Amino acid sequence: MGVLRRMFDRIIALRGGIAPGHLYIPKLLPDVLSEVLDPGPLFDHAVSLPEVPDGHRAMDHRSALKVRVTF
Repeated sequence: MGVLRRMFDRIIALRGGIAPGHLYIPKLLPDVLSEVLDPGPLFDHAVSLPEVPDGHRAMDHRSALKVRVTF
């Protein structure tokens, strides 16, 4: 039996949305900048600054979930 079928049989809801990053950035940014915390695993695609429009297109076309901009 598929996952969706099991969800509907049990009346389970699945929701998603934008994470409230503004709540986490002040606490996590110092660790990222000091390289205590590696955010790399969160990104599945990387682009250079001139390629930012390509990164947005990749997310729009669902070929990338999160794009990292490298300098």
